[in-house]
Amino acid sequence: MELKFARTDIEAKPKKVELSKIEQMVEKNDSIIFYFDRENSHKDLLELQDYFEAKGKSFYMSEVKFGLSDNEYMYQVHIVS
Repeated sequence: MELKFARTDIEAKPKKVELSKIEQMVEKNDSIIFYFDRENSHKDLLELQDYFEAKGKSFYMSEVKFGLSDNEYMYQVHIVS
């Protein structure tokens, strides 16, 4: 599975990350927060949730709006051991 991190600039393209890299970051920290781009499908993020919950982690996801337009949002994911 490949997901896209949130953009740091409106004009920039989102950076891609593999599930294995996310898992490595989660294993290094007891609690970690990721921001994913709106280009990710909600279905992929739910699969990510299922993956980490199967490993015994707590998973919290929400949409974060940063503007007035409907497409100005990102996903915030908090994974806790």
